[in-house]
Amino acid sequence: MLAIRLPEAIEKRLSALAGETGRTKTALAREAIVEYIDDLEDYYLAEARARRNRKTIPLEEVERQLGL
Repeated sequence: MLAIRLPEAIEKRLSALAGETGRTKTALAREAIVEYIDDLEDYYLAEARARRNRKTIPLEEVERQLGL
């Protein structure tokens, strides 16, 4: 169970969309959250994998290679 307070403008948009689509505000909010979580999971998992596999080069080495 989750209860959230939405800014009035978002509440109005959600209510309007619910009215136009014949769906409940709860169903629309659930769908939006699921979609967003899917995207976040993809992003954070990819970021974590990239960090694990990332070879780092010290700044001094980069400067040396560039002749700085």
